[in-house]
Amino acid sequence: MASLRYYDVILKPVITEKSMDAMTDKKYTFLVHPEANKTQIKEAVEKMFEGTKVKSVNTMNLEGKKRRRGNVVGKTAKKKKAIVALTEDSKDIEIFESL
Repeated sequence: MASLRYYDVILKPVITEKSMDAMTDKKYTFLVHPEANKTQIKEAVEKMFEGTKVKSVNTMNLEGKKRRRGNVVGKTAKKKKAIVALTEDSKDIEIFESL
């Protein structure tokens, strides 16, 4: 596959109760491109959000769920989720401050 640009890596933020509680520890959760690796995710976060410094990135692959429509059985698309921990002296990510 062609190389991923930093703006293609992060798809959208994950907003759940658990992810909102983790923001107090400067941990942010994103859905990312399934073929992105940890270094690409780190670079994308630091370029997209000014003043952020990433301490660590944890990723998890989510398999598609089985869905049935009548007699036809299929699967939803695979997803990849990343939990990004920022350093203590890093700025917070602004998109989460208004929530």
